[in-house]
Amino acid sequence: MRRLFICVSAVLLCLGLKAQNTEKKWTLEECIDYAIENNINLKQRALEQENSEVELNTSKNSWLPNLNANMGQNFDFGRSPSNTGVIVDRNSANTSAGLQLSMPIFDGFRIPNDIAMRKLNLQAATESLNRAKEDLAINVASYFLQTLYNKEVQSVAEMQLELTSRQVARTEELVNSGRVPLSQLYDIKAQQARDEATLTDANNNVNLALLDLAQALELERSSVNFDIAVPTVDDAVAEHLSSIVPPENIFDSAIAVKPQIKAQEYLLESSKKQLKVAQSGYFPNLNLNASYSNGYYYYSGENVQSNVGFSDQLKGNERKTIGVNLSIPIFNRFQVRNGVRSARIGIRNQELNLENSKKALFKEIQQAYYNATAAHDQYMSSGKSVRASEEAFKYAEERYETGRSSVFEFNEAKTKYAQSLSQQVQAKYNFIFRAKILDFYNGMPLSL
Repeated sequence: MRRLFICVSAVLLCLGLKAQNTEKKWTLEECIDYAIENNINLKQRALEQENSEVELNTSKNSWLPNLNANMGQNFDFGRSPSNTGVIVDRNSANTSAGLQLSMPIFDGFRIPNDIAMRKLNLQAATESLNRAKEDLAINVASYFLQTLYNKEVQSVAEMQLELTSRQVARTEELVNSGRVPLSQLYDIKAQQARDEATLTDANNNVNLALLDLAQALELERSSVNFDIAVPTVDDAVAEHLSSIVPPENIFDSAIAVKPQIKAQEYLLESSKKQLKVAQSGYFPNLNLNASYSNGYYYYSGENVQSNVGFSDQLKGNERKTIGVNLSIPIFNRFQVRNGVRSARIGIRNQELNLENSKKALFKEIQQAYYNATAAHDQYMSSGKSVRASEEAFKYAEERYETGRSSVFEFNEAKTKYAQSLSQQVQAKYNFIFRAKILDFYNGMPLSL
């Protein structure tokens, strides 16, 4: 039984370790897709788009007739109207019912222009939603790359601790052989403690970066086991150098695909339709009207003859009407004229908004281009720094292991090597991010 218990426990432990090792790790694309699906701000933007759809539907239904029904019950005492309209000295009770229909025939083209305007507003709302999705994707990508950077810094800290731990063992051998004083062992152990603290900070920074990314994905409650997949980047320059294209070339592509430009173009066309809606106030309106009414009268009091039966009254009291109503505007306190003037001002303002959006886009592309070129230069310089500091560290390590240098010289060389590695990691991911931003302006999705 004891052996069986041990075997079962071992199997369960292995299964648990396997489950931990096979935990899902999120790629950048998965993070972006999940964020777009679950982000609260995007859901609110989607509701704004849905509201534009409702407004369009309301405008389309303006062609339909208005149909209303009414019912009433009146009691008159002393003098009351008869079914012929004559006022008589009798008490009466009047029950009435009716239907009214009104339908536009011609309204100066207001309805078709209003429908066109609502369609353009819906398209603009859709592009605004797409812009919000793009902004969210960039935000998630920045958190993702920050996490990758912190993970590589964590690896550098682990390497530092491993190198220092190896030198602690080597220093103990040198102390035992009498080649170096005992103080060097204390110094290298103190450095080992500092490297352990550095690794602790690096681990914490990774956890905080993962937490920021999880919160950006609306994953606060399940972020304990959240982790990302580290992509393989063999040569950042070779893989992303082609993304650095002159701003003018990128702008020519971006202006045709970027949602912030398309949204402003739709709004400009919408403002032109709004002008036509305002101008419809100069035209006459022609409406079709129809109605049906009926009633029942019951008289009481002195000198009252017998009341006509209910069914007979319904046959005799019904009234059917059909006709057209033409309304011709003559003077309306300049409301239409001022509405037209306001619409023209709105067009000019929207033209300026479109121009401003284009200038802002070009400025963003220029900044992204110069940031990318600077990041490329920084990454190339960091590579040179890593090679030089690595050679210096190897030389200092050889001298220290043979007892020809102090622990301070060794630590200084190791620290410079670690700093150069950290700077290279930061420069690499900064360059990758800046290159991806340029690809993004070219209409390419964010991916690693």
